Amino acid sequence: STSRQQNQPQGHYGLTSPISLAPPNDKDHIHTQKLIEAMKPFGVFEDQEELYHRTTVLGKLNNFVREWISELAENKNLPPAITEQVGGKIFTFGSYRLGVHTKGSSDIDALCVAPSHVERSDFFQSFFEKLKNLEEVKNLRAIEDAYVPVIKFELDGIEIDLVFAKLSLPTVSDDLDLRDDSCLKSLDIRCIRSLNGSRVTDEILRLVPNLENFRLTLRAVKLWAKRRGVYSNIMGFLGGVSWAMLVARICQLYPNALASTLVNKFFLIFSKWDWPKPVLLKRLEESFLNLPVWDPRVNPSDRYHVMPIITPAYPQQNSTYNVSVSTRAVMVEEFQRGLEVTDEILKGKSDWSKLFEPLNFFQKYKHYIVLTASAFTEEHHLNWIGLVESKIRVLVGNLERNEFITIAHVQPQSFPGKEDLYKESGYVSMWFLGLVFKKAESAVKTNVDLTHGIQSFTDTVYRQASALNILKDGMKIEATYVKRKQLRYFLPAETLQKRKKQRVSNISQNNSGLQCKRSSLGESCSDGSKDRDSNTPSNSSSLNKISKLDISTAETERLFFISRPNSKSQVSPTEMEATVALRTSGPPIACTIPGYNTVCQLRTCFVQGHHKLSGTLITDPKSASPKQHYSPTSKVSHPPTSGECSPKAIDGEKARKGGLGQGGFEIRLSSKELPDSSSPVPTNSIRIIKRSIKLTLNG
Repeated sequence: STSRQQNQPQGHYGLTSPISLAPPNDKDHIHTQKLIEAMKPFGVFEDQEELYHRTTVLGKLNNFVREWISELAENKNLPPAITEQVGGKIFTFGSYRLGVHTKGSSDIDALCVAPSHVERSDFFQSFFEKLKNLEEVKNLRAIEDAYVPVIKFELDGIEIDLVFAKLSLPTVSDDLDLRDDSCLKSLDIRCIRSLNGSRVTDEILRLVPNLENFRLTLRAVKLWAKRRGVYSNIMGFLGGVSWAMLVARICQLYPNALASTLVNKFFLIFSKWDWPKPVLLKRLEESFLNLPVWDPRVNPSDRYHVMPIITPAYPQQNSTYNVSVSTRAVMVEEFQRGLEVTDEILKGKSDWSKLFEPLNFFQKYKHYIVLTASAFTEEHHLNWIGLVESKIRVLVGNLERNEFITIAHVQPQSFPGKEDLYKESGYVSMWFLGLVFKKAESAVKTNVDLTHGIQSFTDTVYRQASALNILKDGMKIEATYVKRKQLRYFLPAETLQKRKKQRVSNISQNNSGLQCKRSSLGESCSDGSKDRDSNTPSNSSSLNKISKLDISTAETERLFFISRPNSKSQVSPTEMEATVALRTSGPPIACTIPGYNTVCQLRTCFVQGHHKLSGTLITDPKSASPKQHYSPTSKVSHPPTSGECSPKAIDGEKARKGGLGQGGFEIRLSSKELPDSSSPVPTNSIRIIKRSIKLTLNG
């Protein structure tokens, strides 16, 4: 199926002339067929039976909406002549409208368009009640306070997300064209947002030269993005509409190319794209409606968007405002990998399965933050993790603003908490963030404080939860720093299986100066990573001493930490010795944290009064001399404040020379760094956990 853009000459789509008009050759056809075969095992193609079922369900929903709108007109005493013609219509958008929905699992994004006598309150009240009375409707729920208000439900087994918009028209005809800007006249912002999804999707389809090639290429790119962990708008990567616009731009530049070539050109163009130069499918348009549009010349906030991809329908918006410096860097690296792989494929040196190898996120980094969200009941947990997940990009932004962090990479997939670790926490979900630290420029050890960024994130979540009235007893967020080897205490073995190490690659960040060297993405990660593995070896008792909090009392004690490298190991300049300071209470605890055998060993002792560390008795920590301290916001040394302990000189000659050395001892700050009374989080009976995470970066 081929569609030509209206009123535009063949071969000229978008802002510029095409790069190439070359027709496909025999090899292109062969490579494209192999691409199709490689995607089939992933269920990206829907069979005719499923397609027919979806079409039938949408027809039923359309009739149901028209019936409801007509009944509403009668109840509001509209003239009979109008009641018979009020109409109403269901439009689709998203992956279904684009023609790239997948087999079995894809929901349908739909829009209910109603005439002027129908109010939004009618949609969420009388229409909702009408749906509730249908036997074929399951899992019905309304989210009226969302950015785009929506009713979610299943109709005959098909998941549907239905948004609502009313037009300033007395009737809605079957031939209504939403691409006309006049349909936006006199509408409130929620209706404009609801209409925007359908208008953008239709405009994308109008702006590509060949729908068949576009759809096949988009299927391949979406599959690749999901396998490589860069498909998530909410987490700061790209969502479906953004990937569709990128693919559409490549189709404009190579209007006659087949999917195999287009996939390769996709990686070629966007691995070299001069971000934050925007991606546009057509010129920005003016309108008599004077709605706010993306324009960095007028809107200062638009100037800070790092990867702008602009929707083609008025009012034009940036679909990637969630993207951060770190997530852009991760995607650019993936574009570079995709280019290398597809170059090999087109040269006959590899096959398409290599492109779709999943990211082995848990072998990629040396340092991780484990974020857990827990609640006592399943209902509370679903509400809680939805809110936490929507704010994780705030945490990523906070971390990457730390002067010592180069990359903060979140894995979009969440994982269930292991039962042996979280028996008393109820329902638990975990997210993992990989960290890359800047290489130290001198031999002096540097303290890296992650406390403020993490605390700011948790405050944001609790504040939002309170505002939405969903904060319940038992809802907690916890953040824990771990090294790669300690991930086995949180995840099943098959998720962490090691793969063959790839070559070291660079992440280059245009216009940001962001560049770092690290090992490239691992080859794969088990698809069954969400399964709990009771056979995974773990020492929950030891792990709890670094990952669990004792909240039996509000008192906060000072924590003393010692970090000693293994005498048999050589610590490289970029290796980290890390300590995690937790708010705690209760009896003295002595523990050895597992997982620090090969590079460094971390012993943590929580002791009231005296502090016995590795056989050395320390009785008066306040008498220690000050040490230069580095924080994300300051590089100047400062004396200890009230309630703050300085480093204690130990280990003989090394300590007397003023350095931490191999046996460096450091005292962590007291609770004054974790303000309770001044926190913006609403005060109530629910205890809010505060956590300090500080690392020591070796020079």
